[in-house]
Amino acid sequence: QWELVESGGGLVQSGGSLTLSCTAPGFTFEDYNFAWFRQTPGKEREGLLCIDKSGTTTTYVDAVKGRFTVSRDNAKSTVSLRMDNLKSEDTAIYYCATSRFSCAPYAESWGYWGRGTQVTVSS
Repeated sequence: QWELVESGGGLVQSGGSLTLSCTAPGFTFEDYNFAWFRQTPGKEREGLLCIDKSGTTTTYVDAVKGRFTVSRDNAKSTVSLRMDNLKSEDTAIYYCATSRFSCAPYAESWGYWGRGTQVTVSS
């Protein structure tokens, strides 16, 4: 079964840090690009960052530039999202997605998803 698994969400104070992880059992990890999205109630899923097979990263959203960093460890088949200086507006469900070819910030471009992990930032 091809499914991504996110972990690391939780409650954190404003200004704090959190690292999310995404594992991809069943995938040939090094053949895939990965992205992080987030979603709040009533809004569309928002693409945040992408890391491609070569490790090149792209940040789609100005609001997270300089605060969020994506990385991958092919040996551990894990993608991480390091989030620093968190703000209340970062509160959302965070999703990991993967695709062999896409690195676009549009949810419909990504074929496989995790179930999400909740991040809540208290002010």
